[in-house]
Amino acid sequence: MNRFVLNETSYHGSGAILAIADEMKARGFNKAFVASDPDLIKFGVTKKVLDVLDNAGLEYVVFSDIKPNPTIENVQAGVETFKQSGAKVIVAVGGGSSMDTAKAIGIIIENPEFADVRSLEGVAPTKNKCVPIIAVPTTAGTAAEVTINYVITDVQNNRKMVCVDVHDIPVVAVVDPDMMETMPKGLTAATGMDALTHAIEGYITKGAWELSDMFHLKAIEIIARSLRGAVENTKEGRLDMALGQYVAGMGFSNVGLGIVHSMAHPLGALYDTPHGIANAIILPTVMEYNAPVTGEKYKYIAIAMGVKGVENMTQEEYRQAAIDAVKQLSADVGIPSTLKGIVKEEDIAFLAESAYNDACRPGNPKDTSVEDITALYKSLL
Repeated sequence: MNRFVLNETSYHGSGAILAIADEMKARGFNKAFVASDPDLIKFGVTKKVLDVLDNAGLEYVVFSDIKPNPTIENVQAGVETFKQSGAKVIVAVGGGSSMDTAKAIGIIIENPEFADVRSLEGVAPTKNKCVPIIAVPTTAGTAAEVTINYVITDVQNNRKMVCVDVHDIPVVAVVDPDMMETMPKGLTAATGMDALTHAIEGYITKGAWELSDMFHLKAIEIIARSLRGAVENTKEGRLDMALGQYVAGMGFSNVGLGIVHSMAHPLGALYDTPHGIANAIILPTVMEYNAPVTGEKYKYIAIAMGVKGVENMTQEEYRQAAIDAVKQLSADVGIPSTLKGIVKEEDIAFLAESAYNDACRPGNPKDTSVEDITALYKSLL
């Protein structure tokens, strides 16, 4: 049996944020708890949503104690602020950090026995749906607005906790490319490669099946044709990337990922490495590692990436072509090709152990080990 969980409602396209007020009113909410990070507030991005609420006469309180790779402390501060706010809906404005914090807050408010946050790691047995969330992405990458996953950092143990819970999916996703136009080049590239990693890992994961394959192959195609343009801030590139990353999220949220993500998470926990950059660097190496167990899938990845003449290639050739296409896209958008300057050799044993214990690891198409993951990290130095 296969299960699929998606948003109740989603809005796409320029000006979609105007729907937030209508959705709040239709659902009987007159006050919002707006979760957004300090930079988005500073640069006036969050204000676009606040203006929509102001113009509709809706009240709100803003919570911005959110850092990249959000922590248990960020979540607990948010829970206390929400309790005092009188709000009945969370409007999450941001990338994965704002949305993941919002999900954890929303879950704990309705399931207070998980207030320690650590007990939410993995698939937690929560009983109640979280506070309704209207999710407004400002990056084209994480697809947190359509997933049942969130990631919180346990600073004390240098650990990123992957939490999977059907009760946390936002009720409404508002995917407005105008909210993403202020993203700097580097962030656009990193989050875009995160989206590509979602699509490729979701396509080859052990849990993949025909319905998820449909989303992932389309997502790879959209991202491959539009990420370069999005990095150059073309309107078409931004519009397509907003859609491509969302389509990837529709798939991977329901079937899982693999060791690219499980290896990237400890880098965020230990070094605060941006998640998209970690994924982008690791992806081609892990694709090479996984290739022998992927059947014909790399043929279709190569085709979706725009590689010509795939039908005349041998299995070895089309697998290499898929990997090379990913490497080329990554290079074109300015992502480094190694972990030099990020990973310290003396940390590799800890990183490999953490990656092996990560919730994304079991989905990897090839059964792995701490030793294999250690070797993969070392090969990237």
